[in-house]
Amino acid sequence: MSGVTDLSKLLASLEPTLLDGEFVYTTVPHEKLDDYLPLKPIGMFFEAEGLTLILPNASAVQAGLAVSAPLRCITMMVHSSLDAVGMTAAMASALTKEGISANVVAAYYHDHIFVPAVDADRAVAALKALSSPAT
Repeated sequence: MSGVTDLSKLLASLEPTLLDGEFVYTTVPHEKLDDYLPLKPIGMFFEAEGLTLILPNASAVQAGLAVSAPLRCITMMVHSSLDAVGMTAAMASALTKEGISANVVAAYYHDHIFVPAVDADRAVAALKALSSPAT
């Protein structure tokens, strides 16, 4: 199954869902990946400067890592195609109007947006508004 590509269908069926817990971004040396897998990262990206990990906040703090501010993860339950055009822009625009920063991670089945923990409820409401018939 390749996912939905039609923007109007994507927006109509976003179904933004706030995941439990808080997450943080951190960076560690590439060669240390095996040391950090037990912390159960939910995301990672290799950059020239280091390995970025997205971790549960409690795990990162317990490990003594320097971390970002706490974030909440909102998952769009629609199975979006990696070839879809405009979904990320529409979500970012809705959050921009609310003054909410967004860090978008596209995975194979779903898109995930990490927002400041204090703004999570407002972010979910803004994303749900994209699915309303008036949009």
